[in-house]
Amino acid sequence: MSQTSNGNQQTSNAANPSSGSLAASSGSGTPVASATTSVNTIPQTAPPGTISFTIPAQTATASYYKIMANNPLTFGWNFTSLLSTPAALTVQAYCSQNGNTYPVGPANAQGTVEGVIPGTATAVTWDAFAQQTGPNGIPLVQATYTLRVFDERGVTAGIEPGKLQVNQNVKFAMYSPAAYTPIASGWQCTVCNSSTSVNMPSFFALSMTLLVMVVSGVGFLRGLVRN
Repeated sequence: MSQTSNGNQQTSNAANPSSGSLAASSGSGTPVASATTSVNTIPQTAPPGTISFTIPAQTATASYYKIMANNPLTFGWNFTSLLSTPAALTVQAYCSQNGNTYPVGPANAQGTVEGVIPGTATAVTWDAFAQQTGPNGIPLVQATYTLRVFDERGVTAGIEPGKLQVNQNVKFAMYSPAAYTPIASGWQCTVCNSSTSVNMPSFFALSMTLLVMVVSGVGFLRGLVRN
């Protein structure tokens, strides 16, 4: 992993297995970035590196995305206070409704989405529909998802000066649009039937009832005046 501080860059490769390249995975079996060792001096008073989402803005309400063919999703962000460039970024969509974690990102040559992108990336495009129909695809559900972005230290990594802090601030929802049905094939408007119009016999009966009440009331008042 290449890291920088105060304009200086210093990288070293560890020789022992515990500090070399590590194959890691999330609790759901989703692959995450491989870790590498770097030597760098970062002030302990430095704030952690953070991600600020621009697409969609993380301050906005949850965005809604269609689960359909040829409808890729794009997420974009900026880095702030990042003094140690990640070796790679892992991007995931977590659904609390079914407990599944979906890797987010482009597909590899085998058509599988691994969810690992370069550490300098500031955007990712995800074809969610193609992923769920591809090799070992997990069906997406109509629900709200949490977008996770973290470096090679994993989603449970603690806060460290200058290093990327795990971001789980963006929520988005996914839904399956209804299939198009032509009128010639039997489509009917469920809100355009006769129940939405005024029923004439009922309207006439109501009008007559009100008229009788008015006439009776007038007669009653006249009787009171005469007495």
